[in-house]
Amino acid sequence: MTSTITPYEDGPLIIRGDFEMRTPDGTPIEPGRATVALCRCGKSAIKPFCDGTHKAVNFRAGTGRDTPAARGPGV
Repeated sequence: MTSTITPYEDGPLIIRGDFEMRTPDGTPIEPGRATVALCRCGKSAIKPFCDGTHKAVNFRAGTGRDTPAARGPGV
């Protein structure tokens, strides 16, 4: 299986390609297409899929500015 996962800025994770989705107990989730958008904001009414609610709730993803690499050496 090959796939790509692209985190959209302040939006969903877009998964493209050949992938398999499962619930925590292992039950398969049929995505219904080769490209899906997964919710990151936690507010979607159709989880695990994105329904665009991130825009309405003004979701902001982490910027990565507080990572060790972003802080510089020795910090």
